[in-house]
Amino acid sequence: MARRNAKIIDPSGDLDARKASILEAVVAEHIDTAQPVGSTSVAHSRDVKVSPATVRSEMVTLEREGYLAQPHTSAGRVPTDKGYRYFVDHLKSGVMSSAQQHQVSEFFANVRGEVEDVLEQTSTLLSHLTNYTSMVVASGHSHATILSVQLVSMDARHQLLVSVFSDGSVIKHSVTSDFDATHEEVSEASRQLNALLLATTLETRVQVPSRTDHVATLIRESVSVLHAEKPTTDGEQVFIGGSSHVAEVFDGVETVRKVLGILEQELLVVTLVQDILDQGLSVAIGSEHGYEPLSSCAVIVAPVSIDGEPAGAVGLLGPTRMKYREALAAAGVVSQHLTRHFGGEDDLA
Repeated sequence: MARRNAKIIDPSGDLDARKASILEAVVAEHIDTAQPVGSTSVAHSRDVKVSPATVRSEMVTLEREGYLAQPHTSAGRVPTDKGYRYFVDHLKSGVMSSAQQHQVSEFFANVRGEVEDVLEQTSTLLSHLTNYTSMVVASGHSHATILSVQLVSMDARHQLLVSVFSDGSVIKHSVTSDFDATHEEVSEASRQLNALLLATTLETRVQVPSRTDHVATLIRESVSVLHAEKPTTDGEQVFIGGSSHVAEVFDGVETVRKVLGILEQELLVVTLVQDILDQGLSVAIGSEHGYEPLSSCAVIVAPVSIDGEPAGAVGLLGPTRMKYREALAAAGVVSQHLTRHFGGEDDLA
């Protein structure tokens, strides 16, 4: 699918306090109701202390300046992408409820399994917390450091190499020798492999022994099969949670079809998330991300890092009238927990 050049919408300066409070009232009500918002309703908002006539006048100005649109002549106004952008940029930080925070802490305290299992379960958790479609993108582990390796004897000519990486992944390889290796030789090869490979990555070139004894041969074979893993692990992994929410939060069969079509293409999801991060954004609204099929969507992203290095991201996809405060809080908390989980640190308090 061709991608248009993404263009960040410039809010063109700040609004005065009255216009800002009116715009925020319109956005908040439209998020809750999905209906055009009228001046009378806005005038009754807690932070708007002017008459309906004054609200109408200011809404006309906001429409002229591109923050609001009027879908029908007799209807109220709805926010534009520019209006949502102003709302998000001036949004106070949200917090998750105590029950949700407890749910996240319990999840990461008890989640077990291979890294892929953890990421898949995390995508489901994030979707359940927000009722939006979640995206968890993990970088290939070619950049993760090796925490430990162990060579285990299966029989005299077959060994199992088990490697544990800093991103939580565990890789197993079979090592076959053309000689009968003793348990003592396998154990010594395992010890030397740990010393040789600890804190290296799959991209690190290591100096293997050139000796011809059995231990040196086992070491060379083990390093060879481990580094052969690299070509297949550079690509990112994508886990989508709550795809069914697409049909619940978007109006129109064609929109649902387009959004689901994007989510089915892993490369596009990875590119979408990376483009947003590269632009220094935590939220991309409507046309900002440059993908026409997602022009009615907002995408929230939060990076995940391991040992200070980028390791992926978590994201949420919903309509532009997304509940931004709650969604941003959920994505931020989950990304922090995921970072700490794979970094081997204690759970967040």
